[in-house]
Amino acid sequence: MSNKVKSHSNPSDLKITDMRISVIGEGGWRWPIIKIYTNQDIIGLGEVRDGASARYALMLKSRLLGENPCDVERLFKKIKQFGGHGRLGGGVCGVEMALMDLAGKAHGVPAYMLAGGKYRDQIRVYSDTPSKKDPVEMGNALKERMDRGFTYLKMDIGIWISENVQGGLIFPNDYTNDKNIEGSTGGSLKSMIAESQNVMHPFTGIQLTDKGISEISEYVKVVRDIVGYEIPIATDHFGHIGLESCIRLGKELDKYSLAWYEDMIPWQYTNQWKQLKNSVDTPVCTGEDIYLLEGFKPLIDNEAVSIIHPDLATSGGILETKKIGDYAQEKGIPMALHQAGSPIVAMANVHCAAATEGFIALEMHSVDNPWWDEIVNFETEKIINNGFVKVPESPGLGIELNEEAVKEHLAKSSEGVHGANNKFSIYPQGAFEDTSEWDNLDSHDRTWS
Repeated sequence: MSNKVKSHSNPSDLKITDMRISVIGEGGWRWPIIKIYTNQDIIGLGEVRDGASARYALMLKSRLLGENPCDVERLFKKIKQFGGHGRLGGGVCGVEMALMDLAGKAHGVPAYMLAGGKYRDQIRVYSDTPSKKDPVEMGNALKERMDRGFTYLKMDIGIWISENVQGGLIFPNDYTNDKNIEGSTGGSLKSMIAESQNVMHPFTGIQLTDKGISEISEYVKVVRDIVGYEIPIATDHFGHIGLESCIRLGKELDKYSLAWYEDMIPWQYTNQWKQLKNSVDTPVCTGEDIYLLEGFKPLIDNEAVSIIHPDLATSGGILETKKIGDYAQEKGIPMALHQAGSPIVAMANVHCAAATEGFIALEMHSVDNPWWDEIVNFETEKIINNGFVKVPESPGLGIELNEEAVKEHLAKSSEGVHGANNKFSIYPQGAFEDTSEWDNLDSHDRTWS
Protein backbone atom coordinates (compact mmCIF):
# COMPACT_ATOMS: atom_id res chain seq x y z
CA MET A 1 0.00 0.00 0.00
CA SER A 2 1.16 3.51 -0.82
CA ASN A 3 1.65 6.35 1.63
CA LYS A 4 1.03 8.93 -1.10
CA VAL A 5 -1.44 11.60 -0.04
CA LYS A 6 -4.68 11.40 -1.99
CA SER A 7 -7.12 14.28 -1.67
CA HIS A 8 -10.80 14.43 -2.48
CA SER A 9 -11.52 10.74 -1.98
CA ASN A 10 -14.95 9.47 -1.07
CA PRO A 11 -14.98 10.16 2.69
CA SER A 12 -18.38 8.56 3.29
CA ASP A 13 -17.17 5.18 2.05
CA LEU A 14 -13.76 5.27 3.74
CA LYS A 15 -13.07 2.22 5.94
CA ILE A 16 -10.15 1.18 8.15
CA THR A 17 -8.60 -2.07 6.93
CA ASP A 18 -5.37 -2.46 8.92
CA MET A 19 -3.02 -0.98 11.53
CA ARG A 20 0.74 -1.53 11.58
CA ILE A 21 3.57 -0.08 13.65
CA SER A 22 7.29 0.56 13.37
CA VAL A 23 9.36 1.54 16.40
CA ILE A 24 12.21 3.96 15.68
CA GLY A 25 14.77 5.56 17.95
CA GLU A 26 18.02 4.92 19.75
CA GLY A 27 19.41 4.83 23.30
CA GLY A 28 16.85 6.13 25.77
CA TRP A 29 14.38 7.15 23.05
CA ARG A 30 11.84 5.01 21.23
CA TRP A 31 8.97 6.25 19.08
CA PRO A 32 6.28 3.77 17.92
CA ILE A 33 4.98 5.09 14.58
CA ILE A 34 1.41 4.08 13.64
CA LYS A 35 0.05 3.52 10.14
CA ILE A 36 -3.70 3.12 9.77
CA TYR A 37 -4.64 1.74 6.32
CA THR A 38 -7.93 2.20 4.46
CA ASN A 39 -9.87 0.74 1.54
CA GLN A 40 -9.07 3.85 -0.55
CA ASP A 41 -5.29 3.56 -0.33
CA ILE A 42 -5.07 6.50 2.07
CA ILE A 43 -2.82 6.00 5.09
CA GLY A 44 -3.00 7.90 8.38
CA LEU A 45 0.09 8.52 10.52
CA GLY A 46 0.16 8.68 14.30
CA GLU A 47 2.59 8.01 17.12
CA VAL A 48 2.50 6.36 20.53
CA ARG A 49 4.15 8.52 23.17
CA ASP A 50 7.92 8.33 23.60
CA GLY A 51 8.98 5.46 25.84
CA ALA A 52 5.58 3.75 25.68
CA SER A 53 4.76 0.35 24.21
CA ALA A 54 3.37 -0.16 20.73
CA ARG A 55 0.96 -2.61 22.32
CA TYR A 56 -1.06 0.30 23.72
CA ALA A 57 -2.09 1.10 20.14
CA LEU A 58 -2.31 -2.45 18.81
CA MET A 59 -4.85 -3.42 21.47
CA LEU A 60 -7.17 -0.87 19.83
CA LYS A 61 -6.92 -2.35 16.34
CA SER A 62 -9.89 -4.71 16.67
CA ARG A 63 -12.05 -1.79 17.79
CA LEU A 64 -11.22 0.20 14.64
CA LEU A 65 -11.32 -2.27 11.73
CA GLY A 66 -14.20 -1.55 9.37
CA GLU A 67 -14.86 1.88 10.87
CA ASN A 68 -14.85 5.17 8.99
CA PRO A 69 -11.80 7.13 10.23
CA CYS A 70 -13.55 10.43 9.50
CA ASP A 71 -15.80 9.74 12.49
CA VAL A 72 -12.98 10.99 14.70
CA GLU A 73 -15.01 12.03 17.74
CA ARG A 74 -17.16 8.89 17.80
CA LEU A 75 -14.14 6.59 17.51
CA PHE A 76 -12.25 8.57 20.15
CA LYS A 77 -15.14 8.11 22.60
CA LYS A 78 -15.16 4.41 21.72
CA ILE A 79 -11.48 3.86 22.55
CA LYS A 80 -10.68 6.46 25.21
CA GLN A 81 -11.59 4.05 28.02
CA PHE A 82 -8.45 2.08 27.09
CA GLY A 83 -6.15 5.02 27.84
CA GLY A 84 -4.83 6.44 31.07
CA HIS A 85 -2.40 8.88 32.63
CA GLY A 86 1.28 8.87 31.68
CA ARG A 87 2.36 6.50 28.93
CA LEU A 88 -0.93 4.60 29.26
CA GLY A 89 -2.58 7.29 27.11
CA GLY A 90 -0.16 6.74 24.25
CA GLY A 91 -2.21 4.29 22.20
CA VAL A 92 -5.46 6.26 22.24
CA CYS A 93 -3.65 9.51 21.43
CA GLY A 94 -1.58 7.97 18.64
CA VAL A 95 -4.71 6.58 17.01
CA GLU A 96 -6.46 9.95 17.28
CA MET A 97 -3.56 11.63 15.43
CA ALA A 98 -3.80 9.03 12.67
CA LEU A 99 -7.58 9.50 12.41
CA MET A 100 -7.12 13.27 12.10
CA ASP A 101 -4.47 12.69 9.45
CA LEU A 102 -6.84 10.41 7.52
CA ALA A 103 -9.84 12.72 7.84
CA GLY A 104 -7.79 15.67 6.63
CA LYS A 105 -6.45 13.71 3.67
CA ALA A 106 -9.92 12.38 2.79
CA HIS A 107 -11.41 15.89 2.76
CA GLY A 108 -8.30 17.56 1.30
CA VAL A 109 -7.75 19.95 4.24
CA PRO A 110 -5.02 20.36 6.89
CA ALA A 111 -5.78 18.91 10.32
CA TYR A 112 -6.04 22.32 11.99
CA MET A 113 -9.13 23.00 9.83
CA LEU A 114 -10.85 20.03 11.47
CA ALA A 115 -10.06 21.63 14.85
CA GLY A 116 -11.77 24.90 13.97
CA GLY A 117 -9.13 26.78 11.95
CA LYS A 118 -5.91 28.50 12.95
CA TYR A 119 -4.87 31.49 15.04
CA ARG A 120 -1.27 31.61 13.77
CA ASP A 121 0.83 30.64 10.73
CA GLN A 122 3.98 29.77 12.69
CA ILE A 123 4.44 27.85 15.91
CA ARG A 124 7.06 29.02 18.39
CA VAL A 125 9.07 26.11 19.75
CA TYR A 126 11.27 25.92 22.80
CA SER A 127 14.33 23.76 22.91
CA ASP A 128 15.06 21.50 25.85
CA THR A 129 18.75 21.16 26.66
CA PRO A 130 20.39 18.09 28.23
CA SER A 131 21.63 18.42 31.81
CA LYS A 132 25.16 19.69 32.20
CA LYS A 133 27.01 19.65 35.51
CA ASP A 134 29.01 22.75 34.64
CA PRO A 135 26.83 25.90 34.56
CA VAL A 136 29.16 27.55 32.04
CA GLU A 137 28.60 24.61 29.68
CA MET A 138 24.87 24.90 30.20
CA GLY A 139 24.92 28.65 29.55
CA ASN A 140 26.95 28.19 26.37
CA ALA A 141 24.62 25.41 25.19
CA LEU A 142 21.61 27.71 25.65
CA LYS A 143 23.47 30.54 23.91
CA GLU A 144 24.04 28.20 20.96
CA ARG A 145 20.28 27.60 20.84
CA MET A 146 19.78 31.36 20.66
CA ASP A 147 22.28 31.58 17.80
CA ARG A 148 20.10 29.06 15.94
CA GLY A 149 17.08 31.34 16.28
CA PHE A 150 15.31 29.93 19.33
CA THR A 151 13.47 32.58 21.32
CA TYR A 152 12.32 30.29 24.13
CA LEU A 153 14.60 27.96 26.11
CA LYS A 154 14.46 25.29 28.80
CA MET A 155 17.08 23.75 31.06
CA ASP A 156 17.24 21.18 33.82
CA ILE A 157 18.13 22.27 37.33
CA GLY A 158 17.70 20.29 40.50
CA ILE A 159 19.10 18.41 43.44
CA TRP A 160 21.75 16.74 41.27
CA ILE A 161 23.56 20.11 41.34
CA SER A 162 23.85 19.84 45.13
CA GLU A 163 24.61 16.14 45.42
CA ASN A 164 28.38 16.62 45.71
CA VAL A 165 28.16 19.57 48.10
CA GLN A 166 28.80 18.55 51.69
CA GLY A 167 25.63 19.28 53.61
CA GLY A 168 23.65 20.23 50.49
CA LEU A 169 21.01 17.53 50.83
CA ILE A 170 19.29 15.80 53.71
CA PHE A 171 18.62 12.17 52.83
CA PRO A 172 17.11 9.29 54.83
CA ASN A 173 20.00 7.90 56.88
CA ASP A 174 19.87 4.34 55.53
CA TYR A 175 21.46 5.53 52.30
CA THR A 176 25.15 4.74 52.55
CA ASN A 177 27.95 3.42 50.38
CA ASP A 178 28.47 0.58 52.85
CA LYS A 179 25.82 -2.06 52.14
CA ASN A 180 27.22 -4.22 54.95
CA ILE A 181 25.78 -1.93 57.59
CA GLU A 182 22.67 -3.49 59.06
CA GLY A 183 19.53 -1.87 57.66
CA SER A 184 21.34 -0.11 54.80
CA THR A 185 19.99 -0.28 51.28
CA GLY A 186 23.49 0.33 49.93
CA GLY A 187 24.52 2.52 47.04
CA SER A 188 25.98 5.99 46.50
CA LEU A 189 24.06 9.20 47.02
CA LYS A 190 23.91 9.60 43.25
CA SER A 191 22.36 6.16 42.81
CA MET A 192 19.90 6.86 45.59
CA ILE A 193 18.82 10.10 43.91
CA ALA A 194 18.23 8.11 40.72
CA GLU A 195 16.22 5.52 42.64
CA SER A 196 14.13 8.27 44.25
CA GLN A 197 12.69 9.02 40.79
CA ASN A 198 10.44 6.01 41.32
CA VAL A 199 8.96 7.46 44.54
CA MET A 200 6.45 10.32 44.58
CA HIS A 201 7.98 13.54 45.88
CA PRO A 202 6.37 13.80 49.35
CA PHE A 203 7.53 10.30 50.30
CA THR A 204 11.27 10.34 49.52
CA GLY A 205 12.29 12.14 52.69
CA ILE A 206 14.75 14.27 50.69
CA GLN A 207 15.21 17.89 51.79
CA LEU A 208 17.29 20.74 50.42
CA THR A 209 19.43 22.67 52.90
CA ASP A 210 20.25 26.36 52.63
CA LYS A 211 23.66 25.30 51.34
CA GLY A 212 22.10 23.13 48.66
CA ILE A 213 19.71 25.89 47.62
CA SER A 214 22.59 28.38 47.41
CA GLU A 215 24.48 25.98 45.14
CA ILE A 216 21.52 25.68 42.75
CA SER A 217 21.00 29.44 42.85
CA GLU A 218 24.63 30.07 41.93
CA TYR A 219 24.28 27.65 39.03
CA VAL A 220 21.29 29.57 37.64
CA LYS A 221 23.07 32.90 38.15
CA VAL A 222 26.01 31.76 36.01
CA VAL A 223 23.63 30.62 33.28
CA ARG A 224 21.66 33.88 33.37
CA ASP A 225 24.86 35.92 33.22
CA ILE A 226 25.78 34.12 29.98
CA VAL A 227 22.36 34.04 28.36
CA GLY A 228 21.01 37.37 29.60
CA TYR A 229 17.44 38.30 30.41
CA GLU A 230 16.03 38.94 26.95
CA ILE A 231 14.83 35.36 26.38
CA PRO A 232 12.56 33.21 28.60
CA ILE A 233 14.20 30.20 30.25
CA ALA A 234 11.91 27.51 31.62
CA THR A 235 13.17 24.99 34.21
CA ASP A 236 12.49 21.32 34.86
CA HIS A 237 13.70 18.14 36.66
CA PHE A 238 14.10 19.59 40.13
CA GLY A 239 14.16 16.19 41.78
CA HIS A 240 11.74 14.39 44.05
CA ILE A 241 11.69 16.75 47.00
CA GLY A 242 8.75 17.70 49.18
CA LEU A 243 6.56 20.78 48.88
CA GLU A 244 8.41 22.76 51.55
CA SER A 245 11.79 22.36 49.86
CA CYS A 246 10.17 23.29 46.54
CA ILE A 247 8.82 26.51 48.04
CA ARG A 248 12.15 27.44 49.61
CA LEU A 249 14.01 26.75 46.35
CA GLY A 250 11.38 28.55 44.28
CA LYS A 251 11.59 31.68 46.43
CA GLU A 252 15.37 31.75 46.00
CA LEU A 253 15.18 31.33 42.22
CA ASP A 254 12.41 33.92 41.76
CA LYS A 255 15.05 36.64 41.33
CA TYR A 256 16.18 35.14 38.02
CA SER A 257 12.79 35.71 36.34
CA LEU A 258 12.47 32.20 34.95
CA ALA A 259 9.64 31.32 32.56
CA TRP A 260 8.27 28.58 34.81
CA TYR A 261 8.98 25.87 37.37
CA GLU A 262 7.88 22.58 35.79
CA ASP A 263 6.63 19.47 37.61
CA MET A 264 8.08 20.41 40.98
CA ILE A 265 5.53 18.11 42.64
CA PRO A 266 3.22 15.37 41.33
CA TRP A 267 0.31 16.66 39.28
CA GLN A 268 -2.20 14.71 41.40
CA TYR A 269 -1.78 16.99 44.43
CA THR A 270 -3.96 19.97 43.52
CA ASN A 271 -3.83 21.57 46.97
CA GLN A 272 -0.04 21.37 47.07
CA TRP A 273 0.15 22.99 43.65
CA LYS A 274 -2.04 25.82 44.89
CA GLN A 275 0.23 26.29 47.91
CA LEU A 276 3.27 26.35 45.65
CA LYS A 277 1.70 28.81 43.22
CA ASN A 278 0.69 31.15 46.04
CA SER A 279 4.15 30.98 47.64
CA VAL A 280 6.42 31.88 44.70
CA ASP A 281 6.50 34.70 42.16
CA THR A 282 7.50 32.54 39.18
CA PRO A 283 4.84 30.75 37.08
CA VAL A 284 4.37 27.06 37.93
CA CYS A 285 3.24 24.43 35.47
CA THR A 286 2.45 20.73 35.15
CA GLY A 287 0.44 18.38 32.98
CA GLU A 288 2.62 16.20 30.74
CA ASP A 289 1.26 13.00 32.33
CA ILE A 290 -2.41 13.96 32.60
CA TYR A 291 -5.00 12.16 30.46
CA LEU A 292 -8.07 13.99 29.08
CA LEU A 293 -9.72 17.28 30.01
CA GLU A 294 -11.32 15.72 33.09
CA GLY A 295 -7.83 15.05 34.45
CA PHE A 296 -6.88 18.72 34.08
CA LYS A 297 -10.07 20.16 35.55
CA PRO A 298 -9.06 20.04 39.26
CA LEU A 299 -5.89 22.06 38.56
CA ILE A 300 -7.70 24.51 36.28
CA ASP A 301 -10.88 24.91 38.32
CA ASN A 302 -8.85 25.59 41.48
CA GLU A 303 -6.46 27.90 39.61
CA ALA A 304 -3.66 25.83 41.11
CA VAL A 305 -1.17 26.34 38.24
CA SER A 306 -0.03 29.32 36.20
CA ILE A 307 0.43 27.35 32.96
CA ILE A 308 -0.94 23.99 31.86
CA HIS A 309 1.52 21.73 30.09
CA PRO A 310 -0.16 18.77 28.37
CA ASP A 311 1.68 16.25 26.24
CA LEU A 312 -0.63 15.70 23.28
CA ALA A 313 0.51 12.05 23.10
CA THR A 314 -0.94 11.51 26.59
CA SER A 315 -3.63 14.19 26.97
CA GLY A 316 -5.96 12.83 24.28
CA GLY A 317 -4.69 13.84 20.86
CA ILE A 318 -5.35 16.97 18.82
CA LEU A 319 -9.02 17.68 19.50
CA GLU A 320 -8.99 16.81 23.21
CA THR A 321 -5.88 18.91 23.82
CA LYS A 322 -7.46 21.88 22.08
CA LYS A 323 -10.45 21.45 24.45
CA ILE A 324 -8.01 21.50 27.39
CA GLY A 325 -6.37 24.70 26.12
CA ASP A 326 -9.73 26.39 25.52
CA TYR A 327 -11.02 25.39 28.96
CA ALA A 328 -7.90 26.72 30.67
CA GLN A 329 -8.15 29.98 28.75
CA GLU A 330 -11.52 30.65 30.38
CA LYS A 331 -9.62 30.79 33.71
CA GLY A 332 -6.86 32.96 32.27
CA ILE A 333 -4.40 30.06 32.18
CA PRO A 334 -2.24 29.69 29.03
CA MET A 335 -1.02 26.41 27.55
CA ALA A 336 2.48 25.28 26.65
CA LEU A 337 2.86 21.88 24.96
CA HIS A 338 5.26 19.16 26.10
CA GLN A 339 6.62 16.98 23.28
CA ALA A 340 9.54 14.57 22.99
CA GLY A 341 8.76 12.48 19.91
CA SER A 342 9.36 12.10 16.21
CA PRO A 343 8.26 14.63 13.55
CA ILE A 344 4.88 12.86 13.38
CA VAL A 345 3.76 13.73 16.90
CA ALA A 346 5.54 17.08 16.54
CA MET A 347 3.32 17.96 13.58
CA ALA A 348 0.19 16.83 15.43
CA ASN A 349 1.20 19.35 18.10
CA VAL A 350 1.77 22.04 15.48
CA HIS A 351 -1.82 21.68 14.23
CA CYS A 352 -3.20 21.74 17.78
CA ALA A 353 -1.10 24.81 18.65
CA ALA A 354 -2.26 26.57 15.50
CA ALA A 355 -5.91 25.99 16.46
CA THR A 356 -5.62 26.99 20.16
CA GLU A 357 -5.67 30.70 21.01
CA GLY A 358 -4.09 30.39 24.48
CA PHE A 359 -0.99 28.56 23.24
CA ILE A 360 2.52 29.80 24.27
CA ALA A 361 5.24 27.48 22.98
CA LEU A 362 5.88 23.88 21.89
CA GLU A 363 8.73 21.75 23.26
CA MET A 364 11.25 20.14 20.90
CA HIS A 365 13.56 17.51 22.36
CA SER A 366 15.38 16.45 19.23
CA VAL A 367 17.03 19.59 17.89
CA ASP A 368 20.44 17.91 18.18
CA ASN A 369 19.34 14.67 16.47
CA PRO A 370 20.96 14.64 12.99
CA TRP A 371 18.36 12.33 11.39
CA TRP A 372 15.18 13.61 13.06
CA ASP A 373 14.05 15.65 10.02
CA GLU A 374 14.74 12.73 7.67
CA ILE A 375 11.86 10.63 9.03
CA VAL A 376 9.29 12.64 7.04
CA ASN A 377 8.98 14.79 3.95
CA PHE A 378 7.74 18.27 4.83
CA GLU A 379 6.78 21.46 3.01
CA THR A 380 10.10 23.03 4.00
CA GLU A 381 13.57 21.44 3.91
CA LYS A 382 13.92 21.71 7.69
CA ILE A 383 10.95 21.40 10.04
CA ILE A 384 12.29 23.96 12.54
CA ASN A 385 13.57 27.24 11.10
CA ASN A 386 14.83 30.02 13.39
CA GLY A 387 12.91 28.63 16.33
CA PHE A 388 9.57 28.29 14.52
CA VAL A 389 7.65 25.63 12.59
CA LYS A 390 5.52 26.69 9.63
CA VAL A 391 1.95 25.44 9.92
CA PRO A 392 1.52 23.17 6.87
CA GLU A 393 -1.28 23.65 4.37
CA SER A 394 -1.08 20.13 2.92
CA PRO A 395 -3.91 17.70 3.81
CA GLY A 396 -3.93 15.95 7.17
CA LEU A 397 -0.81 16.39 9.28
CA GLY A 398 0.99 17.79 6.23
CA ILE A 399 3.78 15.19 6.13
CA GLU A 400 4.68 12.01 4.27
CA LEU A 401 6.73 9.22 5.77
CA ASN A 402 10.24 8.53 4.51
CA GLU A 403 10.09 4.74 4.48
CA GLU A 404 13.83 4.26 3.96
CA ALA A 405 14.68 6.49 6.93
CA VAL A 406 12.26 4.52 9.10
CA LYS A 407 13.98 1.24 8.19
CA GLU A 408 17.39 2.77 8.83
CA HIS A 409 16.49 3.94 12.32
CA LEU A 410 14.46 1.00 13.66
CA ALA A 411 14.87 0.64 17.42
CA LYS A 412 16.15 -2.70 18.71
CA SER A 413 16.18 -1.99 22.43
CA SER A 414 15.86 0.99 24.69
CA GLU A 415 17.17 2.10 28.05
CA GLY A 416 14.90 2.58 31.01
CA VAL A 417 13.65 5.93 32.18
CA HIS A 418 16.12 8.16 34.03
CA GLY A 419 19.10 6.25 32.69
CA ALA A 420 18.42 3.04 34.57
CA ASN A 421 20.39 0.00 33.49
CA ASN A 422 17.34 -2.06 32.55
CA LYS A 423 16.48 -2.46 28.89
CA PHE A 424 13.03 -2.57 27.36
CA SER A 425 12.27 -4.99 24.55
CA ILE A 426 10.88 -3.49 21.36
CA TYR A 427 7.71 -4.76 19.70
CA PRO A 428 7.49 -5.04 16.76
CA GLN A 429 11.09 -5.49 15.59
CA GLY A 430 10.62 -4.73 11.88
CA ALA A 431 9.08 -2.04 9.69
CA PHE A 432 5.28 -2.13 9.60
CA GLU A 433 5.04 -5.92 9.88
CA ASP A 434 1.79 -7.89 9.76
CA THR A 435 -0.32 -7.45 12.91
CA SER A 436 -3.21 -9.78 12.10
CA GLU A 437 -2.90 -11.42 15.55
CA TRP A 438 -4.48 -8.22 16.89
CA ASP A 439 -7.46 -8.26 14.52
CA ASN A 440 -9.97 -9.98 16.80
CA LEU A 441 -11.68 -8.54 19.85
CA ASP A 442 -10.68 -10.29 23.07
CA SER A 443 -12.28 -8.17 25.78
CA HIS A 444 -15.69 -6.90 26.80
CA ASP A 445 -15.55 -3.16 26.15
CA ARG A 446 -17.30 -1.43 29.01
CA THR A 447 -16.12 0.31 32.15
CA TRP A 448 -19.54 0.40 33.85
CA SER A 449 -22.26 -2.06 34.81
